Amino acid sequence: MSVVDEVKERLDIVEVIGRHVHLQKSGRYFKGLCPFHTEKTPSFYVFPDTQGWHCFGCGRGGDLFNFVMEFEGLDFRTALQELARRAGVELQPRTPEQVEAESESERLRLLLEAAAAYYHTLLLTAPQAAYARAYLEKRGFTQETIKTFQLGYSLNDWDATRAYLFGKGFSVEEQLKAGMLVEREGGGTFDRFRNRLMIPICDRRGRVIAFGGRVLPLSHSAPDAQPKYMNSPQSVLFDKSKVLFGYHLANQAIREADAAIIVEGYMDVMIPHQAGYKNVVAPMGTALTEAHLQQLQRLTKRFILALDPDAAGIHGTLQGLETARQTLDREWDAVFDPRGLVGVEGRLKADIRVVTLPEGRDPDELILEDRARWEQLIANSQPIVRFVFEQLLKQEDPREPKGKARIVDAMLPLLNDIGDSVEREAYVQDIALRLGLDARGLLDRLRVRERAQAVRRQSAVKAPGLATPASDLEAYALSILLNYPALLPVVDNQLQDTGFEEINGKDFSNEYFFVWSAWLEIGKNPELEWQDVLSSDLVKRVFELQKGLPPEISSGHPEREILRTILILRERRTRDISKEVQNLIIEAQASGDLAGIQYGKVLQDLNEYLKRLHKTLAKKTISE
Repeated sequence: MSVVDEVKERLDIVEVIGRHVHLQKSGRYFKGLCPFHTEKTPSFYVFPDTQGWHCFGCGRGGDLFNFVMEFEGLDFRTALQELARRAGVELQPRTPEQVEAESESERLRLLLEAAAAYYHTLLLTAPQAAYARAYLEKRGFTQETIKTFQLGYSLNDWDATRAYLFGKGFSVEEQLKAGMLVEREGGGTFDRFRNRLMIPICDRRGRVIAFGGRVLPLSHSAPDAQPKYMNSPQSVLFDKSKVLFGYHLANQAIREADAAIIVEGYMDVMIPHQAGYKNVVAPMGTALTEAHLQQLQRLTKRFILALDPDAAGIHGTLQGLETARQTLDREWDAVFDPRGLVGVEGRLKADIRVVTLPEGRDPDELILEDRARWEQLIANSQPIVRFVFEQLLKQEDPREPKGKARIVDAMLPLLNDIGDSVEREAYVQDIALRLGLDARGLLDRLRVRERAQAVRRQSAVKAPGLATPASDLEAYALSILLNYPALLPVVDNQLQDTGFEEINGKDFSNEYFFVWSAWLEIGKNPELEWQDVLSSDLVKRVFELQKGLPPEISSGHPEREILRTILILRERRTRDISKEVQNLIIEAQASGDLAGIQYGKVLQDLNEYLKRLHKTLAKKTISE
């Protein structure tokens, strides 16, 4: 039994999902409001017999692993570790060093939780925190927001925090490792944070991993000291390049709004959250990184950057946009060159927009002054192409030939990212008009660039013959993909051409779902090895899949094999879901529940989908 199967056997899917969704028993099943889309009538069902779940409203579904990944925004590795921990399943024997490191991390988490509680109590009750309370009141903070973000205050004292934590059983060495103390040059230590508003920084699960400290004046008239903000140093728990402030409170709202608003600072997250705009996060004083965007793209494909309008803010925005372009997922189209070889060209699979804030106004100030203006700015946020073009017009002289050339060179990658050909051409026309260029020439240059990229990504697809699918269809499909990775975008394109979704995690289950997810992660991070992302038994399974490909595939049509196998898998799963819906209808009719009418429509849609699958599978190019 694999570790995945063992985890699923030990955990009850109803209990796992029931922690996050209010479930009501309905015959043999459990139902509730779907956490992934807004609905008033329950269409989210959990099936204890098969240990699966499915929403008949938005179409999402899977097993408990899929649910935890979707709901908590976790990658597959973290989800496996978390569920294995809950189930008491050892993923692989831990070395003494790993046990010691985990123990140390847990101690540091407890230390930081104690510090957060200490600072929070001081803010609420200490006479010395009067300035901090007055500052928060002036900035528009409510008591509820102060508690939600567990804001605190650090005393204007050199060793108050050290003494408190030492009294709680945490050594000076542990406090140093957690970043709470600073070593003096001549020996000894002192508190890192003094007379500051303390802002706990949490990981994706809401656990305190660091602090941000906002300096406070010694009196109402005293000017702010510098630096205004101080963050905890990097530690075993805290890496600022991977942390988004407010993520643990924003992930569900981002999913529901299908948009992530990215701002610059702590206040810009907390005040919008207080005002009801909860899909807001901020990088930790750094530009957007790949790690930030990879977290967010599990929740949405829409990103709105609302950063400062000054020169530094504009530079940060442009840098963030370029990081986003390089990091976010793409759709790949098959392109044939004159020799008949297949190349692939990518279109950005995201909608990236920019909000230009009024001069001298941060998001928190703007929301407190004029919420309607904030909503209008978000609604009218500029597409990335338009924003960058406007900035280039300010940086370059569009009247000079060299200036025009530099603008065009900078715009071509952005234009190439646009998936819709009509939208792409409209932007080309607009740019050409404003630069005084011939639109046809600009389009020709864009197509030459696209062709060059496609040819660079060429992968030869050979011909004919077809092998018999293996009995284990998921393993069979993965065996081909692991041996012919360049075929994935080609097959995805064929699926989309026939009106189906590209290959995704729903096509695989149990251990194969994890192999698929690990393969995608390694593709994004080539420095990773299988051993870095999978447990030892799953790594062994990968090697078996890589060796288990039938020899006749190499001389056949592997892309056709993958396509047919995926369609057959979907046909089988759709039949399984149809059976569950039929049972729901029977139970609803027996109890007089009007929901039976609703699921009659669902069953009709499933049958239509099955017909399309059968029609596609019957085509000669797939079935032969």
